[in-house]
Amino acid sequence: MRYQLFGRHTGLRISQVALGTGNFGTGWGYGAQADEVRAIFDGYLEAGGNFIDTADQYQFGQSESLVGDCIAAHRDDLVLATKYSLGAAAGSGISATGNSRKTMLQSVEGSLKRLKTDRIDLLWVHMPDAWTPVDEIARGLDQLVRSGKVLYLGLSDFPAWRVARAATIAELRGWARIDGVQMEYSLVERTPDRELLPMAAGLGLAAVGWSPLGGGFLTGKYRSGEHGRATGLKTLVHAEDTAQKAAILDLLVHIAGETGANTGQVAIAWIGSRGVIPILGPRSRAQLDDNLASVKLTLTAEQIRLLDAASAPELGFPHDFIAKDGNRQRLAGGQLAALDAPALLLE
Repeated sequence: MRYQLFGRHTGLRISQVALGTGNFGTGWGYGAQADEVRAIFDGYLEAGGNFIDTADQYQFGQSESLVGDCIAAHRDDLVLATKYSLGAAAGSGISATGNSRKTMLQSVEGSLKRLKTDRIDLLWVHMPDAWTPVDEIARGLDQLVRSGKVLYLGLSDFPAWRVARAATIAELRGWARIDGVQMEYSLVERTPDRELLPMAAGLGLAAVGWSPLGGGFLTGKYRSGEHGRATGLKTLVHAEDTAQKAAILDLLVHIAGETGANTGQVAIAWIGSRGVIPILGPRSRAQLDDNLASVKLTLTAEQIRLLDAASAPELGFPHDFIAKDGNRQRLAGGQLAALDAPALLLE
């Protein structure tokens, strides 16, 4: 396992893949029992992983409780991330959900108890509620950092403009920095390429991707008649319902044959090549071991190019308009070829 810093503005060292714990517990009627959870956790640590991603809402609090049991003997060696916004209990009401400072503070207190720890290394706002102003969110997060209960901050499933506004407000007011963004990202979900990933690169935020296998689609198992989430959670599942998705899977099968890996491992390795940290979400130790084989897989530049091209999304306006050769030439005073400009203005 290799390690990297969590974005450009922290010294936090995280492993190249995160362990997602949405399947820890059976509160949703689908998931792993405690003994299997322990086997998954131990296998991840044995491979060198240190980045644990959970949420108060996962399995209605069971995930955090099981994670708390697992991390007790390893707490200082781990980067522990959790989330708030959706409520920990089934049917959480209006006062226990959303992004408000009230919900934030009471959710964090509950998470600390279930996780059996005195701090959360990384707190994600799980998703925007569309009502709470981002300055209220950023101020509440700053208070948690100043209290010592939370160390680092991130926004999950937020549109790019909200992330950028929150990060800018925090920077200008001297509040704790927003350090990362989390999003769905895979070969069959690349719309973050339009705004979220360029924003993350420009602001120096870590980019973390959930559902790297498209809900299992990129393993190819649905082609062979397997079901998994298609009959379990019935969420996060992509289907072979477009020509592009069929072409992506065909290419994965081809590259898997070239590398001796399987299609899922190739798909996870590709995400790493994009600078995104994939979150593995295994329900068994066997699934974990299979996924972890991706960290030893190095794709060639040509294989990455082919996967990039096969999965490329339409960027739309204004990206396609700005990228036209005529516009780029005009913006460079007709001397585009002579202009040595950085690929990305980092600051």
